[in-house]
Amino acid sequence: MQVNLHDAKTHLSRYVAQALEGEEVVIAKAGQPLVRLVPVAVAPEARRGGFLSSSAVLGADLKADFAAEIDSLFG
Repeated sequence: MQVNLHDAKTHLSRYVAQALEGEEVVIAKAGQPLVRLVPVAVAPEARRGGFLSSSAVLGADLKADFAAEIDSLFG
């Protein structure tokens, strides 16, 4: 659907609702398309880490345990 700029100013709420329902709404001036109304994509929920923070304990000193192998690889 293409509407002129003046009509879009008057009925913006209606056109936003139609865009949210999936209809393509293009706003034009003097018959030339200017912008397209599209819904904003919902940002994915932020990932939360640490769900095993209290159940896993690392008791190794990796640097000390593998020092000989690291030295042989990197000199």
